[in-house]
Amino acid sequence: MLKSFSGYFVSLLPGLLACFLLPSCENNMKNLPSFRQKHISVDEGKQITAYLSEDARVKARLTAPYMRRSEVDSPYVEFPNGLHVDFFNDSLVIQSTMDARYGKRREIDQKVLLRDSVVVKNILKGDTLYCQELWWDEKAEKFYTDKPVRIHKAGGTILYGTGLTAPQDFSGYTIYQITGPFAFPENGMPRN
Repeated sequence: MLKSFSGYFVSLLPGLLACFLLPSCENNMKNLPSFRQKHISVDEGKQITAYLSEDARVKARLTAPYMRRSEVDSPYVEFPNGLHVDFFNDSLVIQSTMDARYGKRREIDQKVLLRDSVVVKNILKGDTLYCQELWWDEKAEKFYTDKPVRIHKAGGTILYGTGLTAPQDFSGYTIYQITGPFAFPENGMPRN
């Protein structure tokens, strides 16, 4: 038994010596921090058209001149040159539209931050929302903000306020703090 072990050791000896005698690698201490940094991959696209669907039903069409997608701890898609969204009903008729000069979609929670000249319009009713910042929650299918808003109603009335929630078809809305002048209809406030 001892003889076979020593023969085995003698056969490994050249390999072990080669490992110790070969030149070794040396790390430059200045380059070590760069190896530890995460590499962020960025995908870019131009003339983007994307469809949002659920249960084999198309709900919206997003178009944008430029898109940038970043893979970081919480991945996001950015639309620095603006975006436009058409929202469809079950018959694929456009119910409402949304435009903004900037958008950033957080992929994990499916929410989009819209900024700079945000406009949401209900095509059927003619009501239009104007604001500088708005969140679009794709899962809940609603818009919300705590910033100032202005709504132009089809009849010419303009509503001003701060804070709003609305469904993404903009068929109705709740303004949390009405500001500015507000005219009541002669026959009283409509009841839902």
